[in-house]
Amino acid sequence: MAKLSVNLNKIALLRNSRHTGVPDVAHFARLAHEAGAHGLTVHPRPDERHIRRTDVFMLDRLMRPWRPEFEFNIEGYPDPRFMDLIAEVRPEQCTLVPDAPGAFTSDEGWKLGPDQMGLARTAIQQLKAQGSRAILFVDPNPDIVSRVIDAGAEGIELYTGGYAQAVREGRQAELLAACGETCAKARAAGLAVNVGHDLNLDNLPPLVAAMPGLAEASIGHELTADALVLGWAEAIRRYAAALAG
Repeated sequence: MAKLSVNLNKIALLRNSRHTGVPDVAHFARLAHEAGAHGLTVHPRPDERHIRRTDVFMLDRLMRPWRPEFEFNIEGYPDPRFMDLIAEVRPEQCTLVPDAPGAFTSDEGWKLGPDQMGLARTAIQQLKAQGSRAILFVDPNPDIVSRVIDAGAEGIELYTGGYAQAVREGRQAELLAACGETCAKARAAGLAVNVGHDLNLDNLPPLVAAMPGLAEASIGHELTADALVLGWAEAIRRYAAALAG
């Protein structure tokens, strides 16, 4: 059964639009745990437009009684500031993304050419030494798997924004097949396979069916949007059920 890691970025973004501390990120983290999520994800960007560095330390303290079964996944670009944060918190999982510091959102995976391979390898070695699982954010392409192995990562997170867009346009067959093929090749090589970006209750079931052995989905934006109608706890229960297949 694939696990659900709830991304709290959008809760933090809403909080940051006022100076009242509402909604409280800690409160929604507790509710996610109580509702049956399997972990929490945050992506602390340099401009702190949603999750702040202080949030990361707060969640680290909050989650200690629940971990390691309830995992903390921190995403980010492996610059010195981010890697120093990871060294302090030591999450169960760290998902490295190739975003430039000012990127609007993560919409492209590592290509792992010569310009990226050295950066990725160095960061992955540091993560392994600290006891964090090293995951690389990649596009759905079976050819990337050998490069992920060369970099030393323990798993991948497939970028599914393109798949979600294709579903909206009714042309998802090719990307769905690419996700399935990439998952199969990665799993055969012993890598963990996660997914994330623009996943919702409509596009999740076919993706889960096409990716046997899927480990985890990190979901925030669409889950938070559905929670405006369903309520936070009910949205989490429905997403967890969709991932259970």
